[in-house]
Amino acid sequence: MHNIPLIMIDVPYNNTTHVDDSAVAYIRAQFDDAIKQLEKIAGKKFDEKRFEEVCANANRTAKAWLKVCDYCRYEPSPMSGFDLFNHMADVVTARGKKETAEAFELLATELEKNVKEGKSTLPFPEKYRIMFEGIPCWPELRALFKPLKANGLNVTAVVYAPAFGFVYNNMDEMMRAYCKAPNSVCLEQGVDWREGLCRENKVDGVLVHYNRSCKPWSGYMPEMQRRFTEDLGVPCAAFDGDQADPRNFNVAQYETRVQGLVEAMEANKAAKEG
Repeated sequence: MHNIPLIMIDVPYNNTTHVDDSAVAYIRAQFDDAIKQLEKIAGKKFDEKRFEEVCANANRTAKAWLKVCDYCRYEPSPMSGFDLFNHMADVVTARGKKETAEAFELLATELEKNVKEGKSTLPFPEKYRIMFEGIPCWPELRALFKPLKANGLNVTAVVYAPAFGFVYNNMDEMMRAYCKAPNSVCLEQGVDWREGLCRENKVDGVLVHYNRSCKPWSGYMPEMQRRFTEDLGVPCAAFDGDQADPRNFNVAQYETRVQGLVEAMEANKAAKEG
């Protein structure tokens, strides 16, 4: 055995639309215990002042990141949702650094300029706008993007990216932020959030990833798909995959599902115009 400590935090599923104080206390107790363990492992004490500094940087990063995500609502979009996937590494791993905040603020400025000038980083004409539901298949981003490009589908709504735009000023607020993660909230709150995103970002269809490595998120997707079609009148298509293991992703199946979504959106458009 390597004798490497493994510290785990249990975030309870939230079956209501508000965060109960007992959940905050439960998670906070785990973090307090984790801090004690990490102090032993690292050989130094937790620095509250340094934590506040990092929180300030993280909040600045989060606000700039959410501003970047919001630019997808413009028509045409000044970027692709896949741009957000590419930038996510920084907001996930380096949100507490000043340089990350500065980078996203610069990106937001560039996107604002694109909107004013009618430009976009999207390398093809935007024919249809879709929401990508779920965590991407990270090893297969190229394979995910290729049929979308071939059919003029731009991802203008992403659930996973803005989920990392949480803001907090102290430990308890951080615990509440954990309780609002997409795989921690109840079905009704999840539906409301996604449908609001679809309306604001003017999507024509939804592409759903059934992720083998994130069962809590994928488990209620069939009901969500039904609700999207019923409430928004947009078609949905789903494909099987995995956020980490490429063996669970089938390119042929994915391309077929994308083609089916295109045909459904075309039929939807024809029915509205007719």
